[in-house]
Amino acid sequence: MGEILRKELIILLLLIGVLLASGCAGNKSEAPNNTVTPVGYQSGHMGPGMMGPGMMGSGMMGNMMAIYYPDSKPITQDEALKDMQNFARQYYGSNIEIEDFMAFSSNYYAVLKDKNSNQSVAEIIVDRYSGSAYPEPGPNMMWNTLYGAGRAQAGGSGFDLAVAQKLAGDFLLSYLPGAQIMESKAMPGYYTFDFGRNETESMLSVNAYSGQIWVHTWHGSYLGGMNMTS
Repeated sequence: MGEILRKELIILLLLIGVLLASGCAGNKSEAPNNTVTPVGYQSGHMGPGMMGPGMMGSGMMGNMMAIYYPDSKPITQDEALKDMQNFARQYYGSNIEIEDFMAFSSNYYAVLKDKNSNQSVAEIIVDRYSGSAYPEPGPNMMWNTLYGAGRAQAGGSGFDLAVAQKLAGDFLLSYLPGAQIMESKAMPGYYTFDFGRNETESMLSVNAYSGQIWVHTWHGSYLGGMNMTS
């Protein structure tokens, strides 16, 4: 387990380095250059979309570096859905559809579902201002056992949904007192939970093998959502 955690840390540091380098080199009109293959995400120039709107933004680093032009306007939900559908078809295949869709102040978020297996397989986001679509950073890249770095730990025994939800609930007692789990989603190698006080405010993920918790701090404030397949 210690060796796996060390490998995850090394991969995370390398990813952050790529994000910082691409964010500094990018400009507002640059298009993302992510590629995805059936065996996982390939490294490349992420462009301004990964780091957020403007020069640098939310991305892996949260909202610490979010820079906007005074006249910045977000794209619409319909535009974001179109970008997500195009991205999903191009990089994940024709058997993939958008399941859950959520709007946040920094980006639009969606869960991708495999229509053949009826399983959730990945999470993607669209920058709310640039319109750039890319795989969600964090657990989706680091823990995903189908498309991310989590392939190295696939195959072992892990926590089921009930245990993972208890771990998330215990964490929320001190992270955001009064918050409760609102919705859960089983992903390859981890679980993602919406949480909030009275209504959804944000989300976090629990590693199915280590029990580690990763809060999705890059989204910003929750604005609303919809289930696309119900």
